[in-house]
Amino acid sequence: MKYLLHYPDGVQARIRELLEQDQLASYLRSKYPMVHDYPTDKALRGYVMGLKSQYLKKSDPISKIIYDPKIHVVKNALGTHSYVSRVQGGKLKAKNEIRISTLFKKVPEAFLAMITVHELAHVREKEHNNAFYQLCKHMLPDYHQLEFDVRVYLTQVEELGEIY
Repeated sequence: MKYLLHYPDGVQARIRELLEQDQLASYLRSKYPMVHDYPTDKALRGYVMGLKSQYLKKSDPISKIIYDPKIHVVKNALGTHSYVSRVQGGKLKAKNEIRISTLFKKVPEAFLAMITVHELAHVREKEHNNAFYQLCKHMLPDYHQLEFDVRVYLTQVEELGEIY
């Protein structure tokens, strides 16, 4: 249960128990019964830009927003934010890109929101510091609970497969 290593032993034991009793998927589906309606790159872009315009109006633009099949959860990356600087004709051009694992094409909207908010926060705060997590909580007040639930979901996927 590598996604839950930093949580208390009691929490890990409860998740392990649900997993062994084949009840973890049912628990997650009861808490998050519906998947989101943003399965394409175009729909994802609209979703991300909606959140950006609501919370980060004055931040740098994002040039690319896609689902990326090359992002492997095994490497502990659910999404990536990259800041690319290039010299173009004597000017320095910078681009922000957000790529989200294709695993999140068929999950509850709350899970997609958590990943999206995380990557959007990196547009303003590059490091995982206090300001970064405060920004995440500003955009998504239950960010930490959702991060935990996404980790529980990833544990389910790794052990027994996808449930949505």
